[in-house]
Amino acid sequence: MFDDGPDAEPDSSAPLAHRMRPRTLDEIVGQEHLIGPGHVLRRAIQADRVPSMVLWGPPGSGKTTLARIIAAGTRAAFASLSAVSAGVADLRRVIAAAERRRSQSGQHTILFVDEIHRFNKAQQDAILPYVESGAVTFIGATTENPSFEVNAPLLSRCRVFVLRQLDAAQIVALLRRALDDAERGLGGRGLQADDEALQALAEYAGGDARLALNTLELAAEHVGAGGRISLETVREAAQHVAARYDAAGDMHYDVISAFIKSLRGSDPDAALYWMARMLEAGEDPLFVARRMVILAAEDVGMADPQALSVAVAAQQAAHFVGMPEAVLPLSEAVIYLATAPKSNSALTGYEAAREAARATQNAPVPLHLRNASTGLMRTLGYGEGYRYAHDFADHRVDQQHLPDALAGKRFYQPSDQGFEARRARAWQAAQPPANRQSGT
Repeated sequence: MFDDGPDAEPDSSAPLAHRMRPRTLDEIVGQEHLIGPGHVLRRAIQADRVPSMVLWGPPGSGKTTLARIIAAGTRAAFASLSAVSAGVADLRRVIAAAERRRSQSGQHTILFVDEIHRFNKAQQDAILPYVESGAVTFIGATTENPSFEVNAPLLSRCRVFVLRQLDAAQIVALLRRALDDAERGLGGRGLQADDEALQALAEYAGGDARLALNTLELAAEHVGAGGRISLETVREAAQHVAARYDAAGDMHYDVISAFIKSLRGSDPDAALYWMARMLEAGEDPLFVARRMVILAAEDVGMADPQALSVAVAAQQAAHFVGMPEAVLPLSEAVIYLATAPKSNSALTGYEAAREAARATQNAPVPLHLRNASTGLMRTLGYGEGYRYAHDFADHRVDQQHLPDALAGKRFYQPSDQGFEARRARAWQAAQPPANRQSGT
């Protein structure tokens, strides 16, 4: 898993963002607070005394690029792992190769772990002895706050460097560089680009240089050699990139929509397929788990209240064991949720209550429900006539709990599915005749 360094010949078939990856510190746009002249990280690289570190920053801010340049600048070998798909066995193989390289040639190794926050505690702990022994210099990259996502023992042995999101002017500079670069970029195609088009593209990318460059490449393909990239071209390219981006599993709203609708539609096969599409493309398993927790309450709901416990347990298990084993509790939850009876009564009940609450924000609380904590309040009738439910048969009482303006209003409409049907029948049977809902 040793990678080519930044000086390797660019692959003409690779995406533009990969071809235009900076090769030296001076080619990096932005991050002057870290690598500008005289700043701490530049000095460490130039002195070949790079500490283990965590690079924390938003997508497309240059974390992987900086790690590669550090390796090249310190004459170290560069080995990389992705925490999305790698496990402890992969880590040990990389470490063994690094130790052989050091014993044979004396060359040190920088171990780069992308998305380190996706390693669980045991996986992060497995890195620690090699960092302590000096077998490797560790560089982790994360978009999440390392204070919460990186184990304290490992974090205490690392410097944290915060990369800032690129602003629109910096993105435009990168786009211009790509348009001018005939070796690695689009410079040999005779393209022209309107200033407003590049500005719009920079704003669309939201600080993500990778997204901006790959969208530019698609726009260039659309207009062809010698063409002009206009604002309309950028808008069309951005739409296509969004679809491609989604399908690749990073922000794929279409795929997560298909996943949720498959669960809601009680199709375990389709739900497993869409989840596999997301996880194999690098989606955060906790994102998938969060969506299942929501679905368990929204779409399974009272038809099987145990579904929420299953979904929450799957989320906790996925966080605890990490990938790739996290697919097991997640798959179990998928099958459970897809095959469970369905009820959205919690959602519809809340929506109905919310609408009524917005329409009656100032409706007074009935006097008998108010808290009579002082003598004055009792004199004013607070709490008078309140009936304590546990003093009555079956611990139920017939009294008004809604404001007068909503007296008798029903928000919860139980379904006839699973557990909810049984619970609703028992609940209705115990209600005083005047409170019973018809048709249930």
